[in-house]
Amino acid sequence: MTAVNILYVDDEAMALKYFERLVGPLAPVLTAISVEEGKEMLRTRGAEIAVLVSDQRMPGAHGNELLRYAREHHPSIVRMLTTAYSEMGEAIEAINSGEIYRYITKPWDLESLRADLKNALELAELRNERDSLVREKMLVQQQQLLASRITELALVCAGFVPGHHATGYSAFLDAAQQAGCAAPAIDWRRIDHADLRQSEAERGIAIGQRLARCQLDFGPSSGQTPAQALAVLASAVAAPAPAPGVLLAESGTLTGLLDGPAQQSPGDAAVAWLAWLLWWGQPVQLRRADAGWMVDLGAPAPAALAGDWLADAIEQIGRSATGS
Repeated sequence: MTAVNILYVDDEAMALKYFERLVGPLAPVLTAISVEEGKEMLRTRGAEIAVLVSDQRMPGAHGNELLRYAREHHPSIVRMLTTAYSEMGEAIEAINSGEIYRYITKPWDLESLRADLKNALELAELRNERDSLVREKMLVQQQQLLASRITELALVCAGFVPGHHATGYSAFLDAAQQAGCAAPAIDWRRIDHADLRQSEAERGIAIGQRLARCQLDFGPSSGQTPAQALAVLASAVAAPAPAPGVLLAESGTLTGLLDGPAQQSPGDAAVAWLAWLLWWGQPVQLRRADAGWMVDLGAPAPAALAGDWLADAIEQIGRSATGS
């Protein structure tokens, strides 16, 4: 949705009508008669608003409180303050704190008002274009991190877990997609690319070491009945005793190794889930339950994995995680 509206907030009904008549030819105008009504308009229609103009002197709360709220919750909206009173101190403070783009005195000069609003609309458009580019860039980086985690986790499984790992890892990826694996969050304000790669390497090593420990804790899988295997899983993820399956209450147990935020260590249950799938190495059935996800055994044997099964999984999970 493109933000094109101007929101004007003033406790004087005549001022609202006058502003709408003056500015209406320039852009669609929304109005509110109080700070609280202005906040509600931002909450419900913030995505449509390009410019916010607020009067300063209003009963209950002053306009700069609304502008501060808009800066915190809708930073791309261009914010302007207007008043008939001589309040330069408050205006300067609002400008210096980044709460407003411009201060307009009443009574308005029509041409100056329209020029200021035209500039504000152009600035809002530039901000929206910038935000759109940033979102696209972040989406690409998140997709790349997700794909990197899938491939690196495959290498971790091969390196730390003895025997054939493809069946168990394929089941893990299927379950992650079914549980709604998302794209991992990256806070580029706190981390650069080199730090991200280092933290991901440390993350992979820690996962591999914990996988190896789980394999030792589980013991041999040969000869285990489905009921015994489910009991091992229940113990590993601290889930209720299996009857008839194991209930995983948190979807993060199924997806956390792939979509956990950057620089955040995955939980023990998420590692134990993958370790158990690699240990069991047989078909698993996952179904939605009222309180989470139920793991059952005895699913039909899957078809043999194709040579490009990992590439297919990367593509499918990437599409579902980003909605593309």
